[in-house]
Amino acid sequence: MAKGASNKSFILRIDEDTMNAIETWAADEFRSTNGQLQWLINDALRRAGRLPKKRKEEK
Repeated sequence: MAKGASNKSFILRIDEDTMNAIETWAADEFRSTNGQLQWLINDALRRAGRLPKKRKEEK
């Protein structure tokens, strides 16, 4: 996630087979399970055009 971004916690219930697949994928990509879930969600939002537009930084 972006530096300085605030994080919000929530509980996620997920079936065992899906969780095992996510954990294996995370290990393959040298990420934590949490990091892999964040990456998956961010990637899905980006592909769907659902992320807010980034503002140009003022100089």
